[in-house]
Parts: sequence; C-alpha cells; structure tokens
Amino acid sequence: MKFPRTTLEQWRALQAVIEAGGFAQAGARLHRSQSAISYSVDQLQRRLHFPLLRQEGRRAALTAGGQSLLREAVFLIDGLLALENRAHALQQGWETEVRLAVDSVFPTALLLRALGDFAERCPHTRIELREVILSGADDALRSGNVDLTIAAAVPPGFLGDRLLDVEFAAVAHPAHPLHRLGRPLTGVDLARELQIVVRDSGTRSPRDEGWLGASRRWTVSSPETAIAMVMNGLGFAWLPRHLIETARAEGALNPLPLAAGQIGQATLYLVFADSAHAGPATHAIADILKTLATGKR
Repeated sequence: MKFPRTTLEQWRALQAVIEAGGFAQAGARLHRSQSAISYSVDQLQRRLHFPLLRQEGRRAALTAGGQSLLREAVFLIDGLLALENRAHALQQGWETEVRLAVDSVFPTALLLRALGDFAERCPHTRIELREVILSGADDALRSGNVDLTIAAAVPPGFLGDRLLDVEFAAVAHPAHPLHRLGRPLTGVDLARELQIVVRDSGTRSPRDEGWLGASRRWTVSSPETAIAMVMNGLGFAWLPRHLIETARAEGALNPLPLAAGQIGQATLYLVFADSAHAGPATHAIADILKTLATGKR
C-alpha cells in the first residue's frame, strides 16, 4: 500500500498563499509563521518534483500546472473539512440520516421550504424521503422504516400532532357531461359517470376515503395521474385544491355544482415512530414542519 508523499496541510498552505496574496498574509490567515508557510510550500514542490509557483515581480503566482493541481486539491481540502464537521455533529448526537414518509397530498411547496430550512440547520444529516398515500404511512411506521411521517391518520399505538388540513374539490373538465346538466348535481348523477380515485399505497390494511358511489371507477397510483386524467375529460374526481389551482385558473378544470359535498377535507398529522428516542435532527425537521404548517393555517 502506498501513502501520499504530500499532505493536505501543505496544499492548504499553498491555497492560502494564493488566496491571501502572499506568504506573510497566508501565515496570518492560518495562524502560522511566514517561514512555516514557506517551508510547507517548498516541501510540497520538492515531493511532487514539479513547480507549482512562479515569481511575478514581488508576488508568487501559480504555474499553469499548479492551477490545475490546486483546483483538485481544494476539493480534497473541502471534503476533509466536511468530514471533520460531520464527525463533530455525530459526536454531538446528530443522526447521519432522517427517514421521512410524507402523504402525497401534503403541499409540495411547503415540503420544499421545510427541507431547505433543514439543510441549512442540519447540513450533515441526509434525508431519505418516501411518498405514501393513506395507510402507506401506517405501514412505514409499523415496519420501522421511517423516523417521522406526515400521515392522513394516527395509527393505534402512535402519537401524532395535527399539522394542517387539505381541502379536496370535486372537479371535471369543462366539457364533461356533468357540467352540461345545468343544475345542482346529486349522488345519482355522479353514479352514472366514471370516477377517478387514487389508490392507497399501504398493503397491510388499505382503506378507501371519500365518496366512492360511482359504478365505474378507475384507480391510479398518484394524485398527479388523477389530475391528468380529469383534465383530459376521462372522468371526475375529488382532487387536492392546492394541486389544481393553476388548472382551475386556466379553465382546464371546473368545480362540479354539487348540491352538497363539493368540498371535502382531510387532516394531516405529524407522527413520530418513537418520539422518546428520536434524535435532534428528527426533532429539528419536525419543528420546522410544525412552524411552517402553523403559518399555513
């Protein structure tokens, strides 16, 4: 096994000389003497048998080869610093990874804001994100595959906090036959048409939600697919209002004039797999989600 002949300390000294503008300035930046910086850079060039610096008047500048090598060395320096910071985070008890399951009707914009805030607060913790529907969150919790979920219900044996409510609107394409009846619609009217529903992603105890009285029903795996089908006039559906705002504004979807039940509501909950033993990173993303969801209400 061969060991490197150069050290990251030597490359760091060279980087400081170039960025600070000289050996004395580099010494001040790294809290070392000018002679120590000069010795490190000299040893680096000797061990490489390659000139990294050339003199431009009273200032040292990189050779063409030195520029190329230093660019690669900077990645190594930054990588080592990140590794040391991560080790410090682990020493403080921060998790290396948080496993998060999110019901697919949770607002994407809100989730992205939460993940962005988390990345700033916990830069050394990875996120493993899975999207679930209905009892899929229950399965993830019971299987021990997640640390935290945003779920449509709190399964027995777990504790959860209400996060926010999601509204669902009954909609169809403007040219759909239901819009041509010209009167308030009843369940009998709906039962004659094709309904688009989203499948529960759970496998242990899958459940159905909402009105399912249509004799003809197509089942899909995601809200996005359901929206596309309804926009293409294939059927009607209750869809999350925040996901269809643009389509409604553009006239691609119109609310069905139901006599009752035009708007439905589902409550989403924040559920820990084990709040007592959850680490600080898991609690951090939970706090961020709660704060953003509270502002959303």
